[in-house]
Amino acid sequence: MPSILTFPFPTPHQSSPKPAHTSDGRRTSPPAAVMPPPLQAHRLLISHRRLPTPARRRFTAVSSLQSAPATTLAPGPATSSILSIRESLLSGERTAADITSEYLSRLCRTEPSLRSFIHVADAAAEREAVELDRRIASGEKDAVGPLSGVLVGVKDNLCTANMPSTGGSRILDGYRPAYDATAVRRLREAGAIVVGKTNLDEFGMGSTTEGSAFQVTTNPWDDSCVPGGSSGGSASAVSARQCVVSLGSDTGGSVRQPASFCGVVGLKPTYGRVSRFGLMAYASSLDVVGCFGSSVFDTATILSVVAGHDKMDSTSSSQVVPDYASELVSLDLLESKPLTGVRIGIIQETLGEGVANGVISSIKGAASHLEQLGSVVEEVSLPSFSLGLPAYYILASSEASSNLSRYDGIRYGRQVSADDLNDLYGESRANGLGHEVKMRILMGTYALSAGYYDAYYKRAQQVRTLVKESFKDALERYDILISPAAPSTAYKIGEKINDPLAMYAGDIMTVNVNLAGLPALVVPCGFVEGGPAGLPVGLQMIGSQFCEGNLLRVGHIFEQTLQNLSFVPPLLAES
Repeated sequence: MPSILTFPFPTPHQSSPKPAHTSDGRRTSPPAAVMPPPLQAHRLLISHRRLPTPARRRFTAVSSLQSAPATTLAPGPATSSILSIRESLLSGERTAADITSEYLSRLCRTEPSLRSFIHVADAAAEREAVELDRRIASGEKDAVGPLSGVLVGVKDNLCTANMPSTGGSRILDGYRPAYDATAVRRLREAGAIVVGKTNLDEFGMGSTTEGSAFQVTTNPWDDSCVPGGSSGGSASAVSARQCVVSLGSDTGGSVRQPASFCGVVGLKPTYGRVSRFGLMAYASSLDVVGCFGSSVFDTATILSVVAGHDKMDSTSSSQVVPDYASELVSLDLLESKPLTGVRIGIIQETLGEGVANGVISSIKGAASHLEQLGSVVEEVSLPSFSLGLPAYYILASSEASSNLSRYDGIRYGRQVSADDLNDLYGESRANGLGHEVKMRILMGTYALSAGYYDAYYKRAQQVRTLVKESFKDALERYDILISPAAPSTAYKIGEKINDPLAMYAGDIMTVNVNLAGLPALVVPCGFVEGGPAGLPVGLQMIGSQFCEGNLLRVGHIFEQTLQNLSFVPPLLAES
């Protein structure tokens, strides 16, 4: 059989045939499924100081992936829910109303224990499904769009017209924006049905959803464990099939860590790939709108829809958006070594002290699987990796102290009666903002103060430059880098709520990617013992800027060829 994929990967700087696009860089119509031509790996020249290049060391493989305890569900490759829904609608096998009813029924059964959603728009979803069925029955041209009938959960820090958008904070309780965030608007234009707003840590500041002002979300694999955060509600909802896909935001790992904890696919795009218009700002130089799906194909489909330049966001990129899903090859067309020629670096610093043994075993098993698929896997050292965590928290807190000044009780949200303006500001913020948000505002204000700016903020920006150089150097030699998405699997609710430093340390695997502005994909790769059926582990794949397509192709091949593992939580078997 001829080779379907040709490696090394193309880079954004190299050309290949492109379909027609609008002026904002977005596709006007789906192209035929064509694969990129053979291209040579891109090499960059670094004109400034480079970090020392460590000696390459061949990765030592382990015999097999760590398997999960047996379940009643038959394992097999992840399938696309979006494709299944589209085919059902086009063939007339099912109606949009039936599909919506199925998901809403499951949501109703599981939500009391999961608490994934802050707001459920069930009546609106049913109305939209009925209207879609009417358009299909009347034979309207283009009635079935790319996402028609697909139920989407939206993280509650993304604005949605005519729905509450609280950011998980009491200070915005009852706030209803007059507009949709760009990512949400593009989903609706593609036919998606927004089923509700998902829970999060307040303004995205947290790793468990315990920082939400409204409720704590639980993990579908074990309801005594956290789902991760801050996009824990979005990850939990997709894992429990309460919705088909969901949107989240990722400032320092808020899509990737929950994806790992909940056993779903999570994608953090390159900074600027997706518009931030309508996303409540936490740290503007780090914030990215990301997405969750139960398969790589679904995640790729969502990215193709939401990505692209937006005149409402000056930081959004004008680079052309590929049809990512059309570049993914089905399992029956793959040759025996589909990743031949791909060079993968496994980051040494992510498999050492502080990382759970079960996580290390799963990641090494995943690396072994990638080798079996034909890739070359070697260990690579990133000397600045350990510096990223403290630098991230200084920079993110500093930006948050500025961004959150807008919540003053006058322009937005809750207002407390007071005798003078200063008391009104102070009391409104004191009553409306949670403990974690106040702490990060104070940390950021301190780091930006005149006496400490050079010692903290300036030095953190210098470390950020070192992190970027370190990744740039490594990605000149490797097509992708891999690591765990988190140093542990999901831990118990309340376990780290009184130890913020331990909770912050859980972001060590992810924050460097945000500092460097790179894309990263998390795919489930194994299990460790825990809960009724094991707790999932996520493999993080990191690529060069605007090379999401490379990550999605490798992730799709990895996912489709993974044997004897099923990432469907026992909650679904019980219901």
